[in-house]
Amino acid sequence: MIWIQFLIVLIMILIGANMKGIGLGVMGMVGMLIFVSVFHMHPTEPPLDVMLIIIAIVTTGAALQAAGGLDYLVSIAEKIIRSNPSQITFLAPVTTYFLCLFAGTSHIVYSLLPIISEVAAKKRIRPERPLSVSVIASHIALTGSPMSAATAAMAAILAYPSAVVDIMKVGIPSCLLGVLAGALAVRKKGKELNDDPDFIEKMKDPEFAQSIDADSAENKKAIKPGAKTAVLIFGIAILLVVLCGAFPSLVPNTGKGDLNFSVKADGTLTMGSVIEIITLSATALIMLVTKTSAEAVTKASLFTSMATAVISVFGVVWMSSTFMANNEHVIKEALGGIAQAHPWTFTFAVFIMGVLMFSQAATTRTMMPLGVALGIANPNLLAMFPAVNADFVLPGYPTLLAAINFDRTGTTKIGKYVINHSFMLPGFVVIGTAIIIGFLLSHILL
Repeated sequence: MIWIQFLIVLIMILIGANMKGIGLGVMGMVGMLIFVSVFHMHPTEPPLDVMLIIIAIVTTGAALQAAGGLDYLVSIAEKIIRSNPSQITFLAPVTTYFLCLFAGTSHIVYSLLPIISEVAAKKRIRPERPLSVSVIASHIALTGSPMSAATAAMAAILAYPSAVVDIMKVGIPSCLLGVLAGALAVRKKGKELNDDPDFIEKMKDPEFAQSIDADSAENKKAIKPGAKTAVLIFGIAILLVVLCGAFPSLVPNTGKGDLNFSVKADGTLTMGSVIEIITLSATALIMLVTKTSAEAVTKASLFTSMATAVISVFGVVWMSSTFMANNEHVIKEALGGIAQAHPWTFTFAVFIMGVLMFSQAATTRTMMPLGVALGIANPNLLAMFPAVNADFVLPGYPTLLAAINFDRTGTTKIGKYVINHSFMLPGFVVIGTAIIIGFLLSHILL
């Protein structure tokens, strides 16, 4: 029976991923309908913690965007990338990593992709190289950022006070070294641009050649007056979240031991509640100080993407957790011994689910509780965390498609066999390196 139920989970995820957008969420609900009506499964609690965290964090990011803060950050990143064009294969992904690490979202990379492509093409460096690893860097930054939904979900699952800080201690250095390894792996990938037959053919078109070599028009966005202030407030919010994780005594205690959604048994607020309170308070402060209207925040592209993320997590995670909870005994019996004796093997299960789910937060919320149930130690789970970034394998994620479209030279592409695309090599190198280093660091630092 468990295999039939597992097949239903896979079918719902595959159909939902193919539908894109809210597809994962609605198909997850179809799976839930089948589970409760046909198999009479007892539903688990919906993933309200992750959903609320996503709402809070993305709303703060949208306020930062509406106030011009993201444009200001992108302008700084652009200066760094343009400062040394010959080293763009290393400079672009590292800059992208830190930008997304701070912002807590990979979607900010859309603003950098055309800049990376243009600078590389003018320097006659194959744009595929910096573009591919920069996209992977924008994803893996989320598994170390205190402002990402994936990190917040991981901290909630580990459920100890300093979880956010431990995630950063292991995730930031391991993932950054992974990004550098990925850049090293692609630095000679493919033919040099001047030797690429497709590019040579395109350069025969005078209009195309002129567009590649011409100086870029200075059509930069004007930075809004309150942009720097918004970034400062956002940065303070990040600092407060980190401090609360590093020093549990700073977390408010109500003095009551009434265990509920936001309060632990000893009366201390949960880390999820702390994140939600701090980030939404920062949102209010950004709006008040920079005089950003509520309407501008709700119209920001980050805010509109929030509904998709929440619905996706709601449906697919609820379905997956219900399946696992109702089959927990069988799963533990089958995998428990292997997972405890060889914890690293669980990494493959996390990676495969990441390929299917197209969501770091959803993959984290689905797989990491299973890891805890199987008895895998927290340091090992932290080392495996980058595996949730496997959404590059099937080239349907928006950041991958955007990079392909922004590369006018045509070097960044999807291969004949679909999975032999430009992002496969850097993706495996970055994540593989991050996980290996993560295992080393987690056992040294924790």
